[in-house]
Amino acid sequence: MNEDILSFIWRFQYFAAEALYTDEGSQLSIIRTGHRNGNSGPDFSEARVVIGEFQWIGSIEIHVKSSDWYLHDHETDPAYETVILHVVWENDRPVVRRDGTLLPTLTLKGIVKKSVLERYTQLQDETETIPCAPMFAQVNEIQKYGMLDRTLLERLDKKASLVMELLARNNNDWEETAYQWLARNFGFKLNDAPFTRLTEIVTWKIIRKHRDKLSQIEALLFGCAGLIPIESNDFYIRQLRTEYQFLSAKYGLKTQQMNGHEWKNLRMRPAGFPTVRLAQFARLIHKNGSLFSEIISTSAFSSLQAMFHTEQSDYWQDHYLFEKKSKGKVPFLGKDSVNLLIINGAVPLLVGYAKHRQQPELLEKAIYWLSEIGAEKNRITREWEMLGMKVTTAADSQALIEWYNHYCTFRKCLECTVGATLIRSVSL
Repeated sequence: MNEDILSFIWRFQYFAAEALYTDEGSQLSIIRTGHRNGNSGPDFSEARVVIGEFQWIGSIEIHVKSSDWYLHDHETDPAYETVILHVVWENDRPVVRRDGTLLPTLTLKGIVKKSVLERYTQLQDETETIPCAPMFAQVNEIQKYGMLDRTLLERLDKKASLVMELLARNNNDWEETAYQWLARNFGFKLNDAPFTRLTEIVTWKIIRKHRDKLSQIEALLFGCAGLIPIESNDFYIRQLRTEYQFLSAKYGLKTQQMNGHEWKNLRMRPAGFPTVRLAQFARLIHKNGSLFSEIISTSAFSSLQAMFHTEQSDYWQDHYLFEKKSKGKVPFLGKDSVNLLIINGAVPLLVGYAKHRQQPELLEKAIYWLSEIGAEKNRITREWEMLGMKVTTAADSQALIEWYNHYCTFRKCLECTVGATLIRSVSL
């Protein structure tokens, strides 16, 4: 037993609500169960109940045991003075208010509908990774796709929150934030940390002064990344080092230079090596100038794709490491990589800006972008497809990933539309 299921039972009154009495012997009528409180304080607010001859308006607190009131130190917290009814599974200790009066208690054990507890236990104990999988077909499409819409917005909101945190660290500088955020995504998970650190050293304020000269952008990025060889007869490397020595002295970057060993390329195809990704990121900056403005002002999805479809400089078209010439041509940033940069880079940035400016039309544009990208194919999306869900676009796959990771993995069936529907269906 836990407070989540007890709150669910209280909210929807899945118990014998007729002829109710408090444990103290007063007749109890529930007019309104109240509003669920997601913050600190009592579990439900603005509830309305009749106890004996008096009608009360206030808060409801839910506990497994009544003694949890004292375990959680509610007796010393003024916020709990508004509680008018204590709803528990087991009453093992009377609760006394600060003024010395007894807090009315309702014990649910023995009056809860057995079918509700059995269905909840069934979902919690299910061995399938998606706990409702054996019963998924019992829920109508409206409920399923309503949950899909909800989890898409939740996922976008989470990612946008990360952008907003970065914005706060950058003193509300959107250009700096976009530069760092996109660089992080060019790391494609394995190198997101070193990419982030690099752009904290070579800030946008520095890089924007040299965005018209690709050689200088590459010198700053490769140099501060600690990747330029110290000795080499290669003309490109010698030119890069000369540029870096001058620029690092100008901006005082030498002492902040990263160690080349921070970058990872093990078990990675050469096209994904950090050297290649850095060269592509340098070209993106050189090609577009203001990354943030380009993303915010772009409407057509094809224009957004064109923005990210970059060709690295000549050297990196036949090299994947310094002084390591490739056997064939090193691919440019491909369609799949571009789509991932849009999904994880451009879209959260746009949603963050939409929230910041309170412009819902930008949120709609972000969702439109996702709808123009084919669905991601992975273990999670395949599981949903096996249950009959249509996984067509990136909007679908992103929503289903959030649904799986946030609800299914943690067995939050009570908070899920499908799970709650399956529980309610046995309470009728």
